Amino acid sequence: MDGKRVYVVGTCDTKGRELAYVRDLIRAAGVAAALVDVSTRDTSGSADVAARIVAACHPDGAAAVFTGDRGSAVAAMAVAFEHFLLGRDDVAGVIGLGGSGNTALVTHAMRALPVGVPKLMVSTVASSNVAPYVGPSDIAMMYSVTDIAGLNRISRIILANAAHAIAGMARGEAPAAAADLPAVGLTMFGVTTPCVNRVTSLLGARYDCLVFHATGTGGQSMEKLADSGLLAGVIDVTTTEVADLLVGGVFPCTEDRFGAIARTGLPYVGSCGALDMVNFGAMATVPARFRDRVLYVHNPQVTLMRTTPEENAQFGAWIGARLNRCEGPVRFLLPEGGVSLIDAPGKPFHDPAADAALFAALEATVRQTARRRLVRVPHAINDDAFADTVVAHFHDVTQGA
Repeated sequence: MDGKRVYVVGTCDTKGRELAYVRDLIRAAGVAAALVDVSTRDTSGSADVAARIVAACHPDGAAAVFTGDRGSAVAAMAVAFEHFLLGRDDVAGVIGLGGSGNTALVTHAMRALPVGVPKLMVSTVASSNVAPYVGPSDIAMMYSVTDIAGLNRISRIILANAAHAIAGMARGEAPAAAADLPAVGLTMFGVTTPCVNRVTSLLGARYDCLVFHATGTGGQSMEKLADSGLLAGVIDVTTTEVADLLVGGVFPCTEDRFGAIARTGLPYVGSCGALDMVNFGAMATVPARFRDRVLYVHNPQVTLMRTTPEENAQFGAWIGARLNRCEGPVRFLLPEGGVSLIDAPGKPFHDPAADAALFAALEATVRQTARRRLVRVPHAINDDAFADTVVAHFHDVTQGA
């Protein structure tokens, strides 16, 4: 492991015994480990890295952490621990133990680590909605079953499993790829799958195609890799997350959607995939204000709502404003035959007026240049000819990249 170690992280003032138990089991498994105290008071415990050492990594110094106010102290310690971790070159993995507060603190720093670095959080909240903790990262969440408050017949087993899991992650290595191909990020939804499948089949010999499910977090994960310098280009066929953000669906992007493209200048080909829909859960969960809209049951857990011309005009203006910030090579394709599998003649979401409003708003907003262009394509998004056009434009924007 070349001098690297697993960092075991938690608040030693309340969970020192449990943390030491995990650290010692990792060491017994033959992996170097260090216990890091992120208590929000300067304690003198048995940690390998004391809380004051971590707190001193805060940009404003340890005094910003040891405030005496728990809320501000936890938030500041999260920042300090992030700086501590990012300043290390010996991180083989990170494991945290805790309740909601410590889970928020530790996972904040975990999310700042590159994808691929082992990250495991043993938490009392891991059986609920963990999206705010995991975000676009590859954090593994393990439910603690009992509270992390002493060692008992249950917690000993759970914590031992966690210790052995992180030791195995840290010690193991992924098999080497057959070829070191440049990576391209693609966004896909069920209703754009034929397009993305054809694109990946056409590019697979030249690129390592990383496909992300456009569920809000999927787009964030793709852009995190872009910001991390791990992508050679992006084929953003499916921008549906924008519809959920602006209308109130369950798979929204953040306000920073397209931000990584602007920051990095990566070669980019995008399109309007699935902007004909907003996602909700089961039919009973659709908000009352939308019950008279065109709804489609995608499966028992997902109900889709057709977007209106007015909403599509809003999407086009929102996306266009962000494309204007992108100075790298950009092509954004407008599929005149429909933006999803169910936006076609005879299909439930066929609405040429809504698509026309989307395209018109994009054309009115985007400042087109030699490097930033909108392209109307006389095909539906899932036609082979559309996918072929996507690939042709991707080859165009990657020339010399």
